[in-house]
Amino acid sequence: MYVVIFFIILAVLVLVHEFGHFFAAKRSGVRVDEFGLGFPPRIWSKKVGETVYSINAIPFGGFVKIFGETPDVETAPDATISAAPNTTSHTTPETDTRSLVNKPRWIQAIILLAGIAMNILFAWLLISIAYMSGMTTGVSDQNSKYIHDSHVIVIDTLPNSPAALAGLSRGDEILSFSVRGATTTDVTTASVQEVTKKSAGSPVTFEVLRIAETKYISVIPQKTSAEGNYMVGISMDVVGKVTLPFYLAFWEGARLTTHLFTSIWGGLFTLIHDAVLGRADVSQLSGPVGIARLVGDASKLGFAYLMSFTAFISLNLAALNLIPFPALDGGRLLFVLIEAIRRKTISPKVANTINAIGFGVLILFML
Repeated sequence: MYVVIFFIILAVLVLVHEFGHFFAAKRSGVRVDEFGLGFPPRIWSKKVGETVYSINAIPFGGFVKIFGETPDVETAPDATISAAPNTTSHTTPETDTRSLVNKPRWIQAIILLAGIAMNILFAWLLISIAYMSGMTTGVSDQNSKYIHDSHVIVIDTLPNSPAALAGLSRGDEILSFSVRGATTTDVTTASVQEVTKKSAGSPVTFEVLRIAETKYISVIPQKTSAEGNYMVGISMDVVGKVTLPFYLAFWEGARLTTHLFTSIWGGLFTLIHDAVLGRADVSQLSGPVGIARLVGDASKLGFAYLMSFTAFISLNLAALNLIPFPALDGGRLLFVLIEAIRRKTISPKVANTINAIGFGVLILFML
């Protein structure tokens, strides 16, 4: 089931991205030959004005066919779209005033950036909806008055630590803990740290809630210093559900969207920098299969989790497309920038060859 949910999310996000290009092209006077849901072969199509709207058999997102996007090979799809009335001549993108390549560079840049902008705006909408419906978040001075059902969760476990070896994992909600027969139900991060620090190596049993299932996990703390302090190797935080009114939800949604996008972009920049230096850690990267599993986990946790995780994927899609790599929007933007500086169009054959190679590399990387 989670695979179906993943494909639905992926289709929606790609469609949102392509709609951004479609809307900007239409508003800029660039001819749009087709806007399709899914990918061919076609199931149904209808021509409205100069644009064909189609529903296609492969339900993975959608596409927009903009006139002049590939000027070396693209002519109008058929005479009814590309030719003037009562003529059968074809108009090439290079000579058509409504071609993308013949628009000013700044208009080309807007059309290329519109897909990225739509993914960011869509993420903002989803996060705002999640805030209105009740989203789990960390408790802070700024949001504490809107928080309810606060509790302590495990944020992470240190590799090969007593907690990791015993089976505590990220996301576990600590309901209670006991040591030497004494049980504590008033759980705080400070109380957990204090008890484990002074446990003298006695087992600490944690009662945790993991995806609607209660588990009891016994952990033997490890001595960390000559003073006799002990640790189990977890980091914790106090989280709760925050339900915001309409106006605050959109304000906080904008703040969180901005923070997430800059963090994702910063992480991508660091990854690329480290990859160039040959020291990149790709263990934290997930391909389509890994993302599908994460979507399944989020869907089990509830609607707000799924909305916020979908927003996170949308922001990742936006950030990836900003990378100046061939076949991505960022790569096409780089071509536009180079052309603006040179005041000369890059050879269509060169541009399309580079984009084809870039697309191949992306597919290999995804696989």
